[in-house]
Amino acid sequence: MPAGRVASGRAAEQYALMPGQTVRVVTVDDHESFLRAAHDVIEATPDFEPVAEVSTISEALRAVGELEPELVLVDVYMPEMTGIELVRRIRERHGDVVAVLVSSHDRSDIPDEVMSCGAAAFLPKQELEPSTLRSLWAKHGTAAA
Repeated sequence: MPAGRVASGRAAEQYALMPGQTVRVVTVDDHESFLRAAHDVIEATPDFEPVAEVSTISEALRAVGELEPELVLVDVYMPEMTGIELVRRIRERHGDVVAVLVSSHDRSDIPDEVMSCGAAAFLPKQELEPSTLRSLWAKHGTAAA
């Protein structure tokens, strides 16, 4: 499977969450509409819990430090610094957090650094849905859990 893609179908189904495990998710994006949409998708995903939606880098670093999520969804293009740099900082300080970069831009328009910054995957925003979240966790979170 190419880097940055998520497992699907039978490959994803074989990795279930541990009984009683809840994946706590922080979403970082400067667009309120995506924060709301991500919250709804996360909330609709069994065993996933939205714990924060933040729109600035400083809020993101604080939320990750205080709330200790298992998964962070980070927009590639943020006003204060890139999501790529934010993922680097999150991974340096909280190495067990699974960070996924998201964007509404075409993959061809995304900097090459996306997959070398410590992000587990890149996900186009329009592909965010419960099955995709579960597949991402199956592929990247299970090993970290």
